[in-house]
Amino acid sequence: MTSRRGVPSSFVLLPTDVLILGALLLFSLITVIFSKRVTSWEILLIKNIFALVGYITLVYTSQKAPSRFFNFFLRVAAVTLAYAYLFGAVGPLQLIIHDRWLDENIIEFEQKIFGVQPTVWLEQFIAKPLTEWMMFSYVIYIPLYPILCGIIYYMQGKAAMEDYFFTLGLTNILCDIGFIVYPVASPLYHIPHLYRVHLEGWLWTYLGEFIRAHFHFPGGSIPSPHAAAATIMWVMAYRYHKVSFWILTPIILSLYIATFYCRFHYVTDAVVGIVTAVVALLLAPYLYKIMGTTEFMRQSMETSTKGGE
Repeated sequence: MTSRRGVPSSFVLLPTDVLILGALLLFSLITVIFSKRVTSWEILLIKNIFALVGYITLVYTSQKAPSRFFNFFLRVAAVTLAYAYLFGAVGPLQLIIHDRWLDENIIEFEQKIFGVQPTVWLEQFIAKPLTEWMMFSYVIYIPLYPILCGIIYYMQGKAAMEDYFFTLGLTNILCDIGFIVYPVASPLYHIPHLYRVHLEGWLWTYLGEFIRAHFHFPGGSIPSPHAAAATIMWVMAYRYHKVSFWILTPIILSLYIATFYCRFHYVTDAVVGIVTAVVALLLAPYLYKIMGTTEFMRQSMETSTKGGE
């Protein structure tokens, strides 16, 4: 039901909201069950509860927004911040199954496949212009999240945006679960002593290293969330805005290489990230349909789509 202004008169949840809230509840349950293996588990649980309440508040506020722009802005803020929070919240949970990082297994596997460790072998090609481009491809992915979302929303409508959000969220959550199932610290945390050539560049290299130093942590490596999410963005651009797809093509292809050229990931991480995105793309329509075909979810989609227009 909507008011005369077209703003939802009651709070509704879309499939993306169910996905995010479900992930928060799942990680909170895991935190409690494995509390003896999670450092400061009580604090993590409290943070999850605040994140859950904050997310619901933002979603509610977005649905009450008086204009299409604010409806869009608050919706994007809620979903984007939720995905970023989930990435950080899974950090303390990475070693609850295994009591050590499994980098050695990845290194041994890549040695058998390539005969070298690719992230070290690539040192012979390192150059400032190349490093700058690779860091640009890696960093620009962050603002591309909301930018592509805005293009899809204003060109194709809210249903297309929700398709993008849901598939992207499913991919991110599959990656988060992967961090727990198979924890890998990443190259610069596990084998920093093997690197002899520093990554030097200009602005984008500075930004990339700033993000590495201040926002990254050991783990969050396999599947590569960058490679996975970038694949979803690329596919969604093809689905909803072909011009964006062609513009993104050199950036996304470079980003795949940048994940291991810049030593954020092993090659295996990037490959598994792409595979994870493909799995999410195959699963998303069925999950979305299951949620959307219930009477409650069908009414929710209709109501929310009318809101803010």
